[in-house]
Amino acid sequence: MTKISLDAEELTFLKNLRHDLHTHPELGFEEVRTSAIVADLLKEAGVTIHRGLGGTGIVGTLTNGNGPRRIGLRADMDALAMPETADRPYKSSVPGKMHACGHDGHTTLLAGAARYLARTRNFNGTVHFIFQPAEEGRGGARKMVEDGLFDLFPCDAVYGLHNMPGLAVDEMAVTAGPQLASSDSWKVVFKGVGTHGAKPHLGKDPVTACGHFLASLQTVVGRVVDPLQPAVVSACSVHAGDPNALNVIPDFVEIGGTARAYSPAVRDQLEAEIGRLARGVAVMFGITADYDFIRRIPPVVNNPDVTERALAAARAVCGNKVRTDFPPSTAGDDFAFFSQEVPGSYVWLGNGPAVDGALHHNTAYDFNDAAIETGVSFWVRLTEGELAG
Repeated sequence: MTKISLDAEELTFLKNLRHDLHTHPELGFEEVRTSAIVADLLKEAGVTIHRGLGGTGIVGTLTNGNGPRRIGLRADMDALAMPETADRPYKSSVPGKMHACGHDGHTTLLAGAARYLARTRNFNGTVHFIFQPAEEGRGGARKMVEDGLFDLFPCDAVYGLHNMPGLAVDEMAVTAGPQLASSDSWKVVFKGVGTHGAKPHLGKDPVTACGHFLASLQTVVGRVVDPLQPAVVSACSVHAGDPNALNVIPDFVEIGGTARAYSPAVRDQLEAEIGRLARGVAVMFGITADYDFIRRIPPVVNNPDVTERALAAARAVCGNKVRTDFPPSTAGDDFAFFSQEVPGSYVWLGNGPAVDGALHHNTAYDFNDAAIETGVSFWVRLTEGELAG
């Protein structure tokens, strides 16, 4: 097997589709226009569609022959709440919203693969095309699972794909094991007794306690977590007092941040240790601490057997330009909710150089149209290989 050949007309169609989606970005659970376009394209191709999972989610089903195996292919559809600064003909037409992570490209790739497979039908079994809403932190995958995704559309394996700047457009990375970290949030509120800034002895100062907490926070990773187990704890928000009242020690300080891990055990450890530190500092300063750890997205860990099949498809398309030593990312992806239910594999598709330094979630970022043929080819060859015979 090799890369499929998209004729000029189809390639132009897919590029125009991608540009149209880029021009009209929609945030998570708001993908009404996007999902309508996807549904129409799938129906026109002869793919059976189901709408409404996760609100705006779409699942297209294509069965050929009598093969018993069933697979799911996932593309995310949502954009980000951020402005687009780069000037391009298909620039976002919606202020404050843009496709800064390439989900317009992901949607296009899977739609293109569905169209191709519906025409050629060179497989024996069932493929479910899963167009997921709200990947960007709003819980779309979890919602689809809760709405019965795998009850309605049973899968023996599920696959995800994400573009990656820095890899060439004819290059992929496929690796077993951890791919993306858990993505959780935490909040600490130190509650003291406010007083005049000139008379600190009459109150209980939560600001000083906050300073000790922040200075000690990295000991969770540096001195508690096994050094062979990657983890990240970052404080990303601190709110205390009023800049117009610089002679007032406030009653409370609010701190918030993120925690990342590649294993459930370390994830549990981060939750426990951040709380232990907060409560310990509070005791030391004679104040109280309210602590909340918000579990958002589990880690994405690739199943070895499923990943071997993804690797075979990637090598069929990209030859020796497939990396099997690609390092995991500390970013998160709620594909994890799918691969917790069904054995899964998450792969990386090259997006070419980071133009002007524009990486994911940058206001100048753009999916690379030159990767369309490689991405569509991967989905097609994966389906044909998984559902052979």
